Amino acid sequence: MELGLFMMPLHHPDRDYHTTLHEDREAILWADKLGYDHVWVGEHTTAKPEQITSPLIFMATLIEETRRIKFAPGVINLPHHHPADVAGWCAMFDHLAKGRFIMGIGTGGLVTDFELYGTLEIKNRLDMLLESIDMVHRMWREEPPYDMRGKFWNVVVKDTVWPELGLGPMVKPYQKPHPPIAISGMSPTSTSIRIAGERGWRAISANFIPSVHLKTHAALYRQGCANAGRAFDPYGWIVARSILVAESDAEAEDYVFRPKGVLAHYFGYLRDQLVRGGLAAMFKTDPAMADSALTDDYCLGAMTIYGNPATVTEKLIALREEIGDFGALLVTAHDWDDKALWKRSMALIANEVAPRLRSSGRGRAVAAVRAAR
Repeated sequence: MELGLFMMPLHHPDRDYHTTLHEDREAILWADKLGYDHVWVGEHTTAKPEQITSPLIFMATLIEETRRIKFAPGVINLPHHHPADVAGWCAMFDHLAKGRFIMGIGTGGLVTDFELYGTLEIKNRLDMLLESIDMVHRMWREEPPYDMRGKFWNVVVKDTVWPELGLGPMVKPYQKPHPPIAISGMSPTSTSIRIAGERGWRAISANFIPSVHLKTHAALYRQGCANAGRAFDPYGWIVARSILVAESDAEAEDYVFRPKGVLAHYFGYLRDQLVRGGLAAMFKTDPAMADSALTDDYCLGAMTIYGNPATVTEKLIALREEIGDFGALLVTAHDWDDKALWKRSMALIANEVAPRLRSSGRGRAVAAVRAAR
């Protein structure tokens, strides 16, 4: 099982931007030192708490300072960018990182970004994503002239192709035929998760949904694989969770449920967006729940995993039994109001929890299936 770090990031809006940028860099450097396999960084333009406007620029500053960790935008919001920009940016990053790159893509999830980029009224943003990634792959696969005309974008370079000057071709990525693709999913009936299975992409299930929705994601991903005649590979499914590991269960519980604490702010910020957008069902374990039932304590109890290393390992094994096998666990990064506590949690996850999870019965079975393929 792979271990990753997922960083929206989400900081308290009162914190200094310069300070949090460097805190986020420190978290990634620490993850690399601990042996985390990959780091995922979100993309948001119009949100003070979610402050990375370009995950590729941000992560490029870390390539030469890390040894092994793979970098992944989590995600590039394809409806917000022209496909030619995406193709050029990602191909160049792949070369800079010498293949330590996973191309995370998504449709976006921030309503103010939708308005900014003029996609607020688009009914099916997934259509934009699919058109974009298909064009990106064509630019990486083909040579000019290019004449791609779609519903949302055109990619045309045909009248000014001058081979003798080297003008016309698009940069191709370092990995062949292209970097691995991963797509995120949040809603209980996420079409993105099914499409990931159909296209052979990895699927990322968000950390801010209850485990009952993760079960539907498992079924959708398996369905997508079956639709394409492809065997289900647990390593294709990536599950994100908010996890805090402390020396004792009591210490972890006290921190997680602290009134107006970091985690309460995190889930409250997301809850209020979902309620205003009419998407509160995403947080509910029972569709009949009233929106008013989505209290801080409910969110923290339903969507966090906490305790000492043994307790957290048991909870993750129980989660795997509940939802099915998955091949990567993404640990969500949160505001470092207590740097020592969060760095210790990351270390305990890497050094104690992850090895125990891998050596458990199902963990060994999943690794054996992967090795056989």
